[in-house]
Amino acid sequence: MHNPSEQPVHYGGGKPAERPVMRSIGRGMRNTCPSCGTGKLFRAFLKPVDQCAVCGEEMHHHRADDLPAYLVIFVVGHVLLTGYMLTDSIFVLSPWAHLAIWVPLAVLAALLTIQPIKGGVIGLQWAQRMHGFGGDSDEDAMRRHGGSDP
Repeated sequence: MHNPSEQPVHYGGGKPAERPVMRSIGRGMRNTCPSCGTGKLFRAFLKPVDQCAVCGEEMHHHRADDLPAYLVIFVVGHVLLTGYMLTDSIFVLSPWAHLAIWVPLAVLAALLTIQPIKGGVIGLQWAQRMHGFGGDSDEDAMRRHGGSDP
């Protein structure tokens, strides 16, 4: 089991174990543990597990906050706006018809993308050793790098 007070795993020359960013994001987007790629990342729709059942990596300290929601708005907004503009240039539809088409599509697209995007954000944080994924708390990392607490 992983102990949060342990230092990162080091191989040979004292460098921390490698955590490839794209692989970690991809594993998170597939809703699997960014460390092992096997264990489940979520225990509920948007609630991550406290600890991976396969490798024991702790997930309870992640801090995705609002970034997944902002990314969903960015992605879904661009895709739907493109679709709306293309549809509007080909077909003449009333505003109510556009609402009937695009509002349900927006809700569905947001619900389908929020969990993979949140998993990707957690994978990114794990790969970059952010928010306790490197064995240090945020406060310890700030002190070590010369930052001050707000």
